[in-house]
Amino acid sequence: MILGILQARANSTRLPNKVLKPLLGAPMLARQIERLKRSARLDQLVVATSDQVDDLAIAALCAELDVPCYRGPLNDVLQRFHLAAQPFGPSQIVRLTGDCPLADPVLIDELIELHLTGGYDYSSNCWDPSYPDGLDAEILSAATLDLLAERAQSPAQREHVTYYIRQHADQFKIGTLSRTPSLAHLRWTVDEPADFELVEQIYHRLYPVQPAFTTEDILALLAREPQLTTLNTQHQRNEGLATSLAKEKHS
Repeated sequence: MILGILQARANSTRLPNKVLKPLLGAPMLARQIERLKRSARLDQLVVATSDQVDDLAIAALCAELDVPCYRGPLNDVLQRFHLAAQPFGPSQIVRLTGDCPLADPVLIDELIELHLTGGYDYSSNCWDPSYPDGLDAEILSAATLDLLAERAQSPAQREHVTYYIRQHADQFKIGTLSRTPSLAHLRWTVDEPADFELVEQIYHRLYPVQPAFTTEDILALLAREPQLTTLNTQHQRNEGLATSLAKEKHS
């Protein structure tokens, strides 16, 4: 059984309540869930949010969408993942984040296929990024998640669920999915107001014509309207992880 766990929280420091911001009349998180449900390989999707009062609205949205929701520690996201997975007894867990409303279900299925065929402990399309920031996906075996829950100790390892693997790559059999030419310079995640503006423009142009618009549709749009890609070029990939590591260094 392949379980997708979508981590989401409301108290983003850079763009508060971003996952609930209206995107063509529905919360951004609902738009992402709509796309993820098109995956042919995910057997179940669960949202993992925090047990803080700020995230009651996320739990309420999940109930409205009939999507299971697990509420756990705000900063120990690894524990939240581990506990969210247990009721389902999955063999594999796909890690997804709630700031990616352009998530690509076809790409997720390709990653799952690579992971299962290769018999990997962990696989991702962002180990050495070549896809747009915002299409990141990771998959790990249940045994690997158990190991992380036991061994990961630092705040960064607990908050950024798979960071222990990156620090101890020699302990795992790792699969990577990449593409040529690289599109890693494109930023489709939502962390800043400018990011949301870009995503909103993409949805306004593509969704009314084809709700199941693809990555190829987005790339074609950006080729026609290249000015859109300049809306959010001032921000860098993985700024959240960099912030966590800086805090550890100075603590």
